[in-house]
Parts: sequence; C-alpha cells; structure tokens
Amino acid sequence: MSEKPVLYTCSGSRGFRATWAAEEAGVEIELELLPFPPRFMAIEYLERNPLGTVPLLVDGPDEGGVHMTESCAIAHYLASKNGSTNLVIAPGEPDYAYYLDFTYHADATITFPQTVFMRFSLFEKDKGLEEAGHAYARWFWKRLVKLEQRLIGREYLCGDRFTVADICCGYALILAEKIGLDEGVPDALKEYRARLKQRDGFRRAEERESAGPAAI
Repeated sequence: MSEKPVLYTCSGSRGFRATWAAEEAGVEIELELLPFPPRFMAIEYLERNPLGTVPLLVDGPDEGGVHMTESCAIAHYLASKNGSTNLVIAPGEPDYAYYLDFTYHADATITFPQTVFMRFSLFEKDKGLEEAGHAYARWFWKRLVKLEQRLIGREYLCGDRFTVADICCGYALILAEKIGLDEGVPDALKEYRARLKQRDGFRRAEERESAGPAAI
C-alpha cells in the first residue's frame, strides 16, 4: 500500500474537488484514474468501494485506514491533513458557519440536480426521460441564487480568501460549463468561475487528471 493517500477517481468527475484540494494544500497523493463508469468498466474496483462510485480516498492500510467516498469531505480532509491551512475556516473564525454551509451546499443542493440532468439528458436519453432531465436543469439554475447573492461584493465565499468551499461550489459551475448547463448560469458566477480556473492549483489538478479518460 502506498504511504501517500490514494485517490481513486475518474477524470473530470466530482473527485476533481479532491485532486484540486490536494494541489492547493501541497499534499502528495497517489492518483488512480479509472475508466468511466468504474462499476461497469473496472469491476475489480467494487472490492475497494462496493458503491462503485468515485471518488474514493484511502489513507493508510486497507484494514484500519481511512476510507472516504464523499468528494467535499475528502477535499476538506486533504486541505487540513497536515494541520491548519488557509483553505479551511476554523471554529471560532467569523465565517466558520458559512464555510460549513457552502461546503455542504455544493453537493446537497447544487450538484445533485446536475447529476440527474446528466443521467436523463446525456447518459440515458434513449429512455425518453429528457424532459425530466431538463426540469432538473431548471432546478439547478434556480438554486444558484444563494451562491450568487453570497458573492455580491466578495471575491470568495468565506473568510475573504479562497477555501475548500470555493473548490466544492466552484466545481459545480465548472461542471455546468462542460455538460451544457451554462445558459442559466448568471454572469457574476461565470466571472467567479473564471477567477477560480486561473489558480495554479486548479491548473495543476487539471493537468494531473488529463492523463485519464474523461468521465463527461
């Protein structure tokens, strides 16, 4: 087993949050890029993660080590693995509650409708459920309002600095651009996304994942 944390993911998937967080935090990880979807294309992966989902982070021995499957939690874990960093808002800081809220908001409220849109409108459109997919697209656009309002007068979401909350929410905006959901994204959020994509950590993460087949 590698002495470094091992991140199993598919290029461009939600696991990108973890790859990005590792690059920003300077945490060395071993990146295992899988074909998409791994539950069908890499059956042996099910022995490590019975869910068949990505990402999966393994830190330490297979037995007794850390095993994590939630991308936002993994991003937070990697960003704070070596101690306190500016990527994390600590308890007692003024924006701690907002940091938690937006980090969880990223998947629970923003990315969720995107995944349903992709399933019905991209991956399984032959099943005649495209209209349901488009309904979830509209749901996604409407739920961007909280993010948009939070960024009025701010460069980043919390603590007047770039944090894991930006990685988690920013990924959803990056995904929107890739899967054809950009028409409903407000200009202010497109500008925010452009700032995030200029970061060296983002570019390094993108370069690392480019070695694998795209998931989208």
